Amino acid sequence: MERLRPRQRERPSFSGFTKAEVEKMEKLLIESGDRSLDNKFFQNLARNFNRASSRAGKPAVKTSEIRCWFQDNLQHCQPKVSSSPKTLKETDDCPPSSPKKTTQLPKGDKVPDLSELEFEAKSSKDGAWYDVDIFLAHRFLSSGEPEVLVRFVGFGAEEDEWVNIKKCVRERSVPLEHSECQKVKVGDVVLCFQERRDQAIYYDARVMDIQRRLHDIRGCRCIFLVRYDHDNAEERVRLRRLCGRPTYQT
Repeated sequence: MERLRPRQRERPSFSGFTKAEVEKMEKLLIESGDRSLDNKFFQNLARNFNRASSRAGKPAVKTSEIRCWFQDNLQHCQPKVSSSPKTLKETDDCPPSSPKKTTQLPKGDKVPDLSELEFEAKSSKDGAWYDVDIFLAHRFLSSGEPEVLVRFVGFGAEEDEWVNIKKCVRERSVPLEHSECQKVKVGDVVLCFQERRDQAIYYDARVMDIQRRLHDIRGCRCIFLVRYDHDNAEERVRLRRLCGRPTYQT
């Protein structure tokens, strides 16, 4: 059987846009007319949504989710909006979770064709991993260590960070399909969605134990005991909370 295409990494609790957000986007769609809507427009809108009190306790809205909403609704609202899909930039893929960008690594390092890869970076603010929207610049410290300035998906310029390329930038982790649970072994390092009362973000964790269970119509029912690297806390989670490193893929 052909392997299913990996789904985009999403927070399990994401329930879509709020009613107020949809009404706001509908208004902006009508007002946009023939005006071109670029990526900065979507980034600013995502930042405004994420700061609103109505999204408190909910996962952050991604720039790509807003971009895709506008693409879909523009195609269905032609009688109301006298514009064409060409008024939206970067509209060929929906949703492109992050633009395909390249960054320069230290001379002599051999890397694959980065134009075909997506990346995630580790924030120094909370030690969690976030999807990279774009690489803005790079530099070398006096120690010779390379750093890159990244902008995270769903965040604005005020959240840009300089991060170490070797230690804090890597190919984007991907969710595991239900049929792939057997690939996860005790001792594996995974990216796990940690939910707390005040935050819900992705951290590196190690699989400590696995309770294998029969799958049913809902998919994988196995239970994974993980230990988070940043605080050594242990938690039992379902497969849907885990993202595997690209080496899991065949």
